[in-house]
Amino acid sequence: MRERGTAARQRLATWCVLGAAAALIVGFGAGRISMLVQYPVLKEKVFANFNASYKEINKDFLFGAEPEALLNGATKGMLASLDDPYSVYLPGSEGQDFVQSYQPEFVGIGVQVRQEEGRYLVDTVIKDTPAEKGGLLTGDEIVQVDGTPVKGISMDKLVALLRGEEGTKVKVTLARSDGPQLTVELTRAPIPVTTVTHELLEDGVGRITISRFAESTAKEFETSLKALQDKGMSRLVLDLRSNPGGLLTPTIEIANRLVPKDKLILEVDYKDDKKVQKYYSKQKTKLELPIAVLVNGQTASAGEVLAAALKESAGATVIGTTTFGKGIVQSFGQFNDKSVLKLTEAQWKTPSGQSIHKKGVEPDVKVELPSYATLPMLPAGEESKQGDYGDYVKTLQTMLQALGYPAAPVPGVFGEQTTEAVRGFQRDNGLEATGVVGDKTSHAIMAKLRDKLQQEDPQLREALDQLKK
Repeated sequence: MRERGTAARQRLATWCVLGAAAALIVGFGAGRISMLVQYPVLKEKVFANFNASYKEINKDFLFGAEPEALLNGATKGMLASLDDPYSVYLPGSEGQDFVQSYQPEFVGIGVQVRQEEGRYLVDTVIKDTPAEKGGLLTGDEIVQVDGTPVKGISMDKLVALLRGEEGTKVKVTLARSDGPQLTVELTRAPIPVTTVTHELLEDGVGRITISRFAESTAKEFETSLKALQDKGMSRLVLDLRSNPGGLLTPTIEIANRLVPKDKLILEVDYKDDKKVQKYYSKQKTKLELPIAVLVNGQTASAGEVLAAALKESAGATVIGTTTFGKGIVQSFGQFNDKSVLKLTEAQWKTPSGQSIHKKGVEPDVKVELPSYATLPMLPAGEESKQGDYGDYVKTLQTMLQALGYPAAPVPGVFGEQTTEAVRGFQRDNGLEATGVVGDKTSHAIMAKLRDKLQQEDPQLREALDQLKK
């Protein structure tokens, strides 16, 4: 890890293990940023062709070219030539969004939104936020934001309209089923990002779920751990399923809490073995709790670091399925224009010296989830009815079957039995029994499946059984 730059930058200059989809920061020194911004066409001999091409395009390209777009494209091309999906260049706002995604809060109004039949509905109103104070309710349809109609726009565009600078105003026009449209003016404010949840289960078993590792995750974990201890927790289930990874620093801080003092957490090996960094537990207070760790095929990177450390250095029982298998480390640096360069710089190994890259962490007890738990989501904005066919219909039929509505005499074909199964589900769940699957019905089906999985959850049940031994 390289430590350079001001104290303000060092807060973000935290390197971490990148998840299957995202994750890390190392700040570049101001001098290097300045050089890249001021002198984008380098004078070394190796850049002669690039230099000539850049000048020729700017001078003679028929349709004109933007220098910034050319340089962004060239940088992306360099990263693409590495043939490493984890080394990427994120220009401008993409880079800023990436950095902000790991910060403990964002500035907005405090709602979670879902798309339904081309409309955007408020799914959750977060407590103590501008949205709650302004009277927004679950089920409200967002019609306009600052006068801009939102029907049909992308979710990213809607998020961009709702977010902004702290203290700025935004007018949100809503439609409710019981009255005319209303417009509320809200003042944007910091909204905390929650990455850790907890609950006390049966027989003194506490469950802590970590969705990913961001700046605030270790602090959230400590809060959850204390809350469960205050309630008399005697055993712990740590749920890392579908955790894509994230920042390494909070991962190590959590490991320091759970792994016995001086036990190895992980080893990080840099290029050509020029540097090997080992992290040992700095546990201050001994934690005598039996621990079970839940993992699956989407547990990746920093999630795998913690699972392997607990398995090999803390005697925890790992339950579930083989993890994703991402055993390499990225650093990322943010330039003056907010762009981000993310680059693979090291690999990490478990306490026993094993690389899990492209192999994953093997569970001690293998437990598969029901087949319906791994089905793809039903797509938003699409309608399915009798006469349709394809993979979407097959997924729908499998979901209905799992919920007790036999639907598939011919898998993948939306026939009469599928229509009747849909009608039965709609009647039982207070929906208009049309036999046609739109956003309302698909959302209800997926919500029921989530409830069913939470109730059955064979992996969690196995963890509870293991902790009783």
